[in-house]
This record gives sequence, C-alpha cells and structure tokens, in this order.
Amino acid sequence: MSGHDIIVVGTSAGGVEALQALVRGLPGDIPAAIFVVVHIPAESRSWLPEILNRAGPLLASHPEDGTEIEYGHIYIAPPDQHLLVEKGIMRVVRGPKENRHRPAIDPLFRSAALVYGPQVVGVVLTGGLDDGTAGLLAIKMQGGIAVVQDPQEALYPSMPQSVLNQVQVDYCSPLTAIGPLLTRLAFETVENGRVRQVPLELEKEVRNAAMETNPLNNNEQVGKPSVFSCPECGGVLWELEDGSLLRFRCRIGHAFSSESVLAEQSEALEKSLWAALKTLDEKVNLSRRMTEQARKKGREWLARRFEDQLQEAEQHAVLLRTILTSSNPQNGIVDMPPKKPGA
Repeated sequence: MSGHDIIVVGTSAGGVEALQALVRGLPGDIPAAIFVVVHIPAESRSWLPEILNRAGPLLASHPEDGTEIEYGHIYIAPPDQHLLVEKGIMRVVRGPKENRHRPAIDPLFRSAALVYGPQVVGVVLTGGLDDGTAGLLAIKMQGGIAVVQDPQEALYPSMPQSVLNQVQVDYCSPLTAIGPLLTRLAFETVENGRVRQVPLELEKEVRNAAMETNPLNNNEQVGKPSVFSCPECGGVLWELEDGSLLRFRCRIGHAFSSESVLAEQSEALEKSLWAALKTLDEKVNLSRRMTEQARKKGREWLARRFEDQLQEAEQHAVLLRTILTSSNPQNGIVDMPPKKPGA
C-alpha cells in the first residue's frame, strides 16, 4: 500500500518565502510528488520553479497538460492555468476562475481528493481570504490529511485561520516543522480503513474545473439557485454547503467562497463609485460653464438654474469622495460618513 505520496500545497500572499522554507525541509529521496498553487497574476512570468530549485534538492517545474507524475518532483501551476491531478498524470487547463483566481487552490485539492483519497496530504500556507478551505475540507472528507501553517507565524494569516475555523485539521505547525512532517507522512503506510466513497458532487466540481462539462446544460449543477449573481459573468450563483462552509458556483463554473463574493462585490461597488464620481465632476464643470455663459448673455434666471445644478453636483461629489476615502481596504467594507443634523 502506498504512503501519503500526493502532497498538495496552496498559498498566496507571502507564499514564495514560505515555500522556500518548506522545500528546505524536504529530502531529495522523498517518495511523494508535490503539487503547488500560488496566486500569481495572469500576465506575470513565474520564476517560482527557479527559486524552489535553488531552495532545496527537489526538481521544480511548470508541468504541461498530460505530464506523468513522478516522485521527487515539485509541480507548480503555471500562470493563468489551473493545475489538476488525474490518475498518474496532471491536467493543466484554463478553466473558470475560482475564488477570483486562476490558478486556484481548491480545484487542485479537490482533484487530488477525488483520485487519490487517503493518500493525499493537503497543506495551506500564508495568504489572504480563504482559498484552500473548501479544497482541504474535500481532502479530509476523502480520508486525507490536513496540514496548516500556524497562523500566528504566517505573514498573512487569513487563509490558515479560515482553515482552522472550518476544517478539523490534523496538524497546525510552524513552517520549519512542515517539511519534516511531510517527509514522515510520505513514508507512512496509508490505512485502508480511511478509504471512502467518492461523492457525486465532488466529481462534478472537478469535471467543471477541467471544462469537461457544462453542468447546468447537462442537468448536473451542484447545489441550489441563490438570489445572488456571479461577479464574473452576471449569471445566477448556485449555493453549496459543506457543513458550515457556504460556497457559490455559476452555470459556467466560476466559483466563490462567501468571502470572495463579498470581496468581488466590494471591488465592483468601488468601480461604480469612481465612475459616478467622474460623471459628477464632469457635471460640475459643465454646469459651471453653462452658468457663466448664461450670465454673459444676461439670462440670470437660466444662470440660477444651472447654478443650482452645479451646487447639487458638488455636494454629491463631496459625499462620494468621503465614501471612497473612508473605505477600508482590509475587509472591503465602505464606512459611510456620519449624517449631518437634520439630514
């Protein structure tokens, strides 16, 4: 029987430094393959394989679609591509974004849980929001092992803390201890009793990430319709519940945690407010020009009309600027300014 030889790692902000520390603790003869997702911009070139090759003895690379899995290798999701695991090979696909990212952590974790079940070890390191929580929950449900970096030492503790809030983890460890832990688990024999039946919903979600199906057209949509729209495409979001974890997915596959939906809505709201402020500024300038023009022609009644519009637009612009400058970028919540007496 195999050991815990499929190790999947997810991280975001602060992840490069964390991965370097983790890789230093792995031996060159580890009987396992390591798969890594780091949130990186789609247009960026990834230097992570070169960085990790220098950090430890294992060979790191961006795999191509269909690459065979080998022990002693670190496979890193390429920019703008999801990395998925199938039996003996990897899939590299440009599927729908999940939690506002591609590559995303949850699709990798789910695919590993689907195919390898109790052989999988899932690791969540430093990062913002909560990508990786749902995927690690799937790994646990299939008998795998959940490892999380101690959020007290994480540069960005949100992702590890989200896991601790939602998943019954097996190990919460400092970075320096995770490498030796993964090595020990790789040499341990997997217990047969931990094998579980694969839920149909998990299989559907993995197929969706791989763009192998359109679940709604094939009557395979997971969950139930919600009253919310997809921030990416505007379609209806379907609501899914993993225990106490609330998630959403639209008909074409965009997927979100509740925190990611809130973050995306906050960004959309801010864009709308800036667009409204631009329009108000233009209205102020045009109203001022029309007021001056009316006065030059001796049309005082018309000038007063444009001046009223000018003052109203200026007041609205001041209010919008106050809202935008008092927004809290840490949690996406916009703090409304206090109302004036009598308002």
